Amino acid sequence: MSKNKKMILKTCVLAGKIMMENGSEVYRVEDTMLRIARNAGEADCVSYVTATGLFMGFREGPYCQLEDVHERAINLEKVVAVNQLSRQFAEKQISLQELYDQLRQAQKNTPSYRFITQVLAAGIVSATLMYAFGGSWRDFIATFVIGGLGLFSATVAKRWLGLSFLDMFIAALVIGASAVFCVNFGLAENVDNLIIGAVMPLVPGVAITNSFRDIMAGDLISGIARGIEAVFTAAAIGIGIAFILSAFGGVL
Repeated sequence: MSKNKKMILKTCVLAGKIMMENGSEVYRVEDTMLRIARNAGEADCVSYVTATGLFMGFREGPYCQLEDVHERAINLEKVVAVNQLSRQFAEKQISLQELYDQLRQAQKNTPSYRFITQVLAAGIVSATLMYAFGGSWRDFIATFVIGGLGLFSATVAKRWLGLSFLDMFIAALVIGASAVFCVNFGLAENVDNLIIGAVMPLVPGVAITNSFRDIMAGDLISGIARGIEAVFTAAAIGIGIAFILSAFGGVL
């Protein structure tokens, strides 16, 4: 296989990996990979994408590039960066080598919101949704604090433990215990309102949406895999909350 074809495969797979790791749908990833290959002069290509791996190859030969996908998050800034670079390559503004180099830079250096900003945003989302679901203004500040604390706990647990779903379980424990504490000490009125609002930033809404979109697009393996991941995440949250309520239910 020529050096140019190797670079095409590397570039396409790298673009797909970035998109899959950051919340893009399977059909969009496959389309982006094929567009890059066509714009590079190789129209007769095939791509196959799942939630845990990507394959890219040429129909005319036995060569194929494989890349695994372990980390999955929601960072649409990186998805947008890949789409923008793909358009620039299609318009001949950058070369294939420049596209690959800039994709590597986007994978490492795409700016994200600061951690403290994410925590504050989680508190705002929690408090506003708590009130939208029928909560009281007296629970607003407590929900804000607990919601931010829940996201903080989930992020720290994931960094230190590195285990999927356990971070959501720990965050649910923190949210449930904090809600019980606030109500018992008169800082809030209703445990249910506090918990419902505070878990909202942890709910895997994007994963569920992408799961249904993949299934409706015919990508059954990826759709089912993402759906199962979302169910396990929701179950971890539910089990954590249930454990706290059963353990401290007598003091409410």
